[in-house]
Amino acid sequence: MKKILAMILAGGRGERLYPLTRDRAKPSVPFGAIYRIIDFTLSNCLNSDIRRIYALTQYKSISLNRHIQLGWNILSAPLGEFIEAVPAQQRIDEHWYQGTADAIFQNIYTLQEERPDLVLILSGDHIYKMDYRKMIAFHLERGADLTVAAIRMDRNLSREFGVVEVDGDWRMIGFQEKPEEPRTIRGDSEGILASMGIYVFNTELLVRRLIEDARSDSSHDFGKDIIPVMIGKDQVFAFDFRQGDCEDTGYWRDVGTIDAYYEANMDLISVTPQLNLYDPQWPILTYQLPCPPAKTVWIEEGRVGAALNSIISNGCIISGGNVKRSILSPRVTIHSFAEVEDSILLERVDVGRNARIKRTIIDKEVQIPPGTEIGYHLDEDAKRFTVTASGIVVVPKGMKL
Repeated sequence: MKKILAMILAGGRGERLYPLTRDRAKPSVPFGAIYRIIDFTLSNCLNSDIRRIYALTQYKSISLNRHIQLGWNILSAPLGEFIEAVPAQQRIDEHWYQGTADAIFQNIYTLQEERPDLVLILSGDHIYKMDYRKMIAFHLERGADLTVAAIRMDRNLSREFGVVEVDGDWRMIGFQEKPEEPRTIRGDSEGILASMGIYVFNTELLVRRLIEDARSDSSHDFGKDIIPVMIGKDQVFAFDFRQGDCEDTGYWRDVGTIDAYYEANMDLISVTPQLNLYDPQWPILTYQLPCPPAKTVWIEEGRVGAALNSIISNGCIISGGNVKRSILSPRVTIHSFAEVEDSILLERVDVGRNARIKRTIIDKEVQIPPGTEIGYHLDEDAKRFTVTASGIVVVPKGMKL
């Protein structure tokens, strides 16, 4: 395989995920009980044998930097392997990153130092499993200058994605950034090819196009500026995600909103999840706290510590309470007669006796007083918490109740 450098865009504000992003960048938001969102992209890299990785950070990056330092310091520096968090440094001018392309341009010195043949540009805030080697092989076979990963989506979602148009050989012949009236897939009037924000570039051409873009009056974004300019000028192809999907289910989620984040977590507790966290052939790696095993406590009739159709992490204690269809991160405690349903509880949440929690996300280190009800009276909840249009309640990190 040619010399490849991965650059992960991990500096997003994640404003639509507030308050989960109040104290952390979007890629470092906890997901699936024990993971951070960025763990899926990093795991895909390692499982794809890509071991030279920069994560470009910017906003509220302390949590993300700490997670990478503690959980991903696992590669061999003498072999030239690394995963490094690179903060925004204003090396080019006084501005912070102006767009996705500008983030790479402001770190162009790393390309000059590393001199890779190919650059794999990734987003640090999507949930999926993908073998990038198959996309890279496609890129080389086609003699491409740029290859963009694409996935089928319903056309009514077009305003959320860049929409790719291809010919019969998957050569890109058009690109629309979040259009209201998208060009649909040939033979599929209800489907579009959505860009996944995954790009393979030939390094020399990438540098040239970034310099040209930096000198222009643009938004300095790959989807809005770089890709449209390259179509027709360079060899640009799209890669069908189904060809690199490790699950063969087409599972890919942009968890950019509270509702999308909630639904993606709930996907994990379905009877047969589309995203398999238990596959030893494609492990999802992370940093885990050294916690004791999870424990359930049956005390007496009516005080039965039980969890049904749920994910329970190490360090959790369900002491005479009931948990249904929920996800509990490490060191969560559920006390007697408490009920937790259809909810996501992050680290060190403590649910008091007789409390009732439903369709709620509770961020870290929140103590729920005995008898509290959340998720049952949304009008009242909205006075204290964030409540989404679909009725998901979010309790911020460390909130005193």
